Amino acid sequence: MRMLDRLSTKTLIITAAVASAGILAGAFIFQSLGYAPCKMCLWQRWPHAIAVVLGGAALATKMRLLRWVGALNMALSAGLGIYHSGVERKLWEGPSSCTGGGVGNLSVDDLLAQIQAAPLVRCDEIPWRLSDMIPIEALDITMANFNAVGSLVFMVMWIVAARRAD
Repeated sequence: MRMLDRLSTKTLIITAAVASAGILAGAFIFQSLGYAPCKMCLWQRWPHAIAVVLGGAALATKMRLLRWVGALNMALSAGLGIYHSGVERKLWEGPSSCTGGGVGNLSVDDLLAQIQAAPLVRCDEIPWRLSDMIPIEALDITMANFNAVGSLVFMVMWIVAARRAD
């Protein structure tokens, strides 16, 4: 935290906004490499896009309220990342629209229609892990895990910026 105290408010906002832009760029790069996003992956992109806009608005207007909104936005992003991480690890159920569940009492025709209309990417499967690239078991980190941790770091940056009077 002391390191963040040394950075100017402007630097904190720019860093948090540019880092969110980097997360988005990384997501689109992975997508271009053939890692199609699931529904929850797409949800996690929105707060980062919003953070980029908030960063620009906070710098242009110097409104502290926008910094607090940035912090809240990143808390939402972290929550989505944690939720998705738990779904991937089968710690809890995810939305039936993008996991293995959700069949219920559907007729055969309704089930077939749902299967044909459903996206091919499931939220409860892990398409990429850092440990696939670096074979160290402790590096079993997914894209959702990276988003959760990164968003928590960015949230702290927004909070430090918001607590300042300048």
